[in-house]
Amino acid sequence: MTGDTPAPPRNAFGLGCAPIGDLYGPVDPGTAVATVVAGIEAGAGLLDTAPKYGDGLSERRVGEALAATGRRTFRLSTKVGWLIGEGRPPRPAFGGDDIRRSLECSMRRLGVDRLDIVHVHDPDDHMDEAVTQAVPALIRLRDEGVIQAVGAGMNSNGLLSELVRRADLDCVLIAGRYTLLEQPALEDLLPLCVRRGVDVIAGGVYNSGLLADPRPGAPYNYRPVPDDVLARALRIKEVCTSHAVPLRAAALQFPLGHPAVTTVLVGAATPAEVVENLDLVRLPLPGRLWEDLRAAGLLDPLAPLP
Repeated sequence: MTGDTPAPPRNAFGLGCAPIGDLYGPVDPGTAVATVVAGIEAGAGLLDTAPKYGDGLSERRVGEALAATGRRTFRLSTKVGWLIGEGRPPRPAFGGDDIRRSLECSMRRLGVDRLDIVHVHDPDDHMDEAVTQAVPALIRLRDEGVIQAVGAGMNSNGLLSELVRRADLDCVLIAGRYTLLEQPALEDLLPLCVRRGVDVIAGGVYNSGLLADPRPGAPYNYRPVPDDVLARALRIKEVCTSHAVPLRAAALQFPLGHPAVTTVLVGAATPAEVVENLDLVRLPLPGRLWEDLRAAGLLDPLAPLP
């Protein structure tokens, strides 16, 4: 491998809409809507939201953007499994009736009458209910034409693998478990998804911020980064710098090298962040970069290279 790696298609980029739900800090309402519009106009292939993102705020803001732009060729996804509102933290609700009711509320907030993907959201402590009630409820909605694909979104590749084995899923969203920094999903989840024909959406590709800006105290899986993990991230950055490659570009493109991964999902809180991320996804990268990362012991030997 000596030449540039072909740039992924534009629709391999998905816009994560958690930040515009004020999940990590307040976002101006106009800026939030403009961020989604920027993603649509830039050609993002997926818009992903959830009721838990700001107690429905993310969905409402996505709905405002959709009203301003109309549906285009992107896919729209949301999630079910948690009741929101009533001034209380989200509560688990994985029963069949709860799933249908939650989805009806989401579609009202989004201003749509159909959805492309609906994920069962973080059923870590509710796996049996997810398998016996939530997924079958979504399959019925798929059969009715209300949704196009049934998925599950989790942070645990082990539990998500269990769900793929036990349920009829079309796709999964795995956060932070197949990244340039670490690839635990390579052991079980990704090969399983290849065998079963389940598409994988890779989220959390910056490991909650560390690969966007590796420094002492940077967030890593939503906690301050340990010294050994920071040292690894800085070594990865050093190899990228030696090839004149932005670390974030490598972090965005690496997951797409695996045949199971169809989309990388990246959050943004401003239109400029959307444009920058999409530019990084499309940046041609030298093939030697991946070979040098592997030679330095910074990539799993079994990880497919882009």
